[in-house]
Amino acid sequence: MLDHLLAAGARVIDLTYAISATLPAWPGDERPFAAQVNATHEIEGYFSRRFTMLEHFGTHLDAPAHFPPGKMFVDEIPAERLFGPAVVLDAREECAHDPDYRLAAEKVRGWESRHGRIPRGSIVIMRTGWASRWPDAVRYRNQDAGGTMHFPGFSVESAEICIAAGVSGLGIDTMNVDCGASQDFPVHRAALGAGLYHLENLADLGELPEFGAFLVAAPIKLLGGSGGPCRVFAILPGNRR
Repeated sequence: MLDHLLAAGARVIDLTYAISATLPAWPGDERPFAAQVNATHEIEGYFSRRFTMLEHFGTHLDAPAHFPPGKMFVDEIPAERLFGPAVVLDAREECAHDPDYRLAAEKVRGWESRHGRIPRGSIVIMRTGWASRWPDAVRYRNQDAGGTMHFPGFSVESAEICIAAGVSGLGIDTMNVDCGASQDFPVHRAALGAGLYHLENLADLGELPEFGAFLVAAPIKLLGGSGGPCRVFAILPGNRR
């Protein structure tokens, strides 16, 4: 199927950052990633490493179990929910003027006025433009003198519209679907509590159209995981004749 799509001019865009110890981590997370050589070509005749990392680091997925108890772990998310049309809500202009911007419900309604109702099973992506700050941890976290981070996120109202539409997940190109200054993570509680998942620290979303791309999220299938590193791809259709 992918061969046919590519032959028709479709493109695959990788929305994932390569994992390394230098990536911006959540404040207070010590040594979020470490890798150690386990075997070398010279001695063992092959190369391999062992690594350790936090579940929520780099481009990753939050499973519903990340916040409310009793919800799905990452290994329990049905595979079909990890595929879906991408609904892209572009808030770059607002975020450029207000780092604490929370996605207004009107932005979601505006998208629906142009494209119709948000499809059930879709993955709703908030495009903030924050990826332009990656991998500069100081600019990406954007902490003030008191340590509070300032980056944009969803509002509860916008998340509730998506929940009611029956989407599979929310995604964003910042560290968190809640804005950086949030202390109680209301979007996490609402969306994960409703069984959605989150895709966080997505790479540059600039090439994605508001509608028409297809998203593939492939998290590590970690037994009992609250989340984990995730490879995320967008498939963009070719030009129609």
